[in-house]
Amino acid sequence: MPLELRTVAEAVAHGFDDVLDVRSPAEFAEDRMPGAINLPALDNDERARVGTIYKQESPFRARKIGAALLARNAAAHIEGPLADRDGGWRPLVYCWRGGQRSGAFASILREIGWRVETVAGGYRRWRRLVVAALYDAPVPARVVLLDGNTGTAKTRLLALLAARGTQVIDLEDRAGHRGSILGALGPQPSQKAFESALAVDLARLDPARPVILEAESATIGRLTLPPALVAAMRQAPRIEIAAPLDARADFLVETYGEALSDPRAFAARLRPLTRLRGRATVERWVEMAEAGDWQPLAAELMALHYDPAYAKSRARRGGAPLAVLEAKGLGPADLEALAGEIAARVSAV
Repeated sequence: MPLELRTVAEAVAHGFDDVLDVRSPAEFAEDRMPGAINLPALDNDERARVGTIYKQESPFRARKIGAALLARNAAAHIEGPLADRDGGWRPLVYCWRGGQRSGAFASILREIGWRVETVAGGYRRWRRLVVAALYDAPVPARVVLLDGNTGTAKTRLLALLAARGTQVIDLEDRAGHRGSILGALGPQPSQKAFESALAVDLARLDPARPVILEAESATIGRLTLPPALVAAMRQAPRIEIAAPLDARADFLVETYGEALSDPRAFAARLRPLTRLRGRATVERWVEMAEAGDWQPLAAELMALHYDPAYAKSRARRGGAPLAVLEAKGLGPADLEALAGEIAARVSAV
């Protein structure tokens, strides 16, 4: 009997040994259930071919060809990725709607003797649970924002707080972007995959304890935060980190060493700032980047670009922070001390 999932938390705590996504690789790449393994019943080209035959020729012929392709692919999966699974293995299988692909694949696995179930409604059911959690329900824990100008080590502080057992969600890590010209961490996930990861993070929160997020705008790179989370962040108390400009510049250069490894590529990232900061200023920054003068460049970028932008944002937002924590430096010992103070402040919220 297909498994009925009612919440994201139920989908995370499903109790099966593996979750098998038998959709095509393209479908899987866009989004998937947490921890799913892709064992396609039909690959991208096969799925397109069967769909075309179904629409343009004959549903019967499409099902017949699809069954033959699925049987071959299932055999390859059983002899390959599933070869080491023993008789007690319990897989959970899903496709797009919980229909033919997952049903056919599951029936083959059952014939082997494995105790397999399918997901009622398939991936579409998972997607509805994610949308309900992010768009229809409030954030399940009190939100506290970690704020501060560029270079105040907010991301590293989040990691230190998580290591102390504080509830944390690193939105920029989930988005694959640090929210600035310094910020690309790699290819960003799709919007759906980003939302799936956020929904799982929220489902794992203890509602009795606050959760710390970094203060963000409604977008990170090309991804958009869900409205309920944005609303909670706008109303949340803020703990602001302050540090000397030189310490922040040193920290940025140390943190973003990989982004600075190609001076010409980094200089190209600076040019779009011409509209905001003027040609003469940006050309000076480009010359500094091409010469590898990273510390003074980082200091100027913060003093003339990022800090004014943060000041405008805070003016629009209004309201005083819950606390402003002044750091004399941003070395390991300084950050450990800051993390301890932040954790103490948050526990009192």
